[in-house]
Amino acid sequence: MKKNKVLVTGVFDLLHKEHIEFLKKASDLGDYLIVGIESDVRVKQMKGESRPINAQKVRKENLEKLNLANEVFILPEQFSRPEDHIKLIKKIKPNYLAVSSHTKHLDKKQAILNSLGGEVIVVHEHNPKISTTKMVG
Repeated sequence: MKKNKVLVTGVFDLLHKEHIEFLKKASDLGDYLIVGIESDVRVKQMKGESRPINAQKVRKENLEKLNLANEVFILPEQFSRPEDHIKLIKKIKPNYLAVSSHTKHLDKKQAILNSLGGEVIVVHEHNPKISTTKMVG
């Protein structure tokens, strides 16, 4: 039986209820949830030198302990170009890329997934009141 694979990517620094709700909704899309965590190098580039709070190894372990994902892995340090994303999607072959409503570059992600036979689905409405940035701010 062919499994429907769902891919999720993110930082997942200090796990909070919004992360857990998002992951549960993503999991409901298919049979096999794969979570890609941004590397420490990329998090520093995106969020500043004081981040991440938890190293990538700890973030990966924390997600694995939730038992929501079938696989958790650390994304490549070079992961900002469309060709990096295409390479990953070709390797994983997800049916769906699950995102939240505040995901950046949604149109570009949709174009990549569509060209490779997948679909981007917004599974969670972003709650601006809850984020790691607000928790540590």
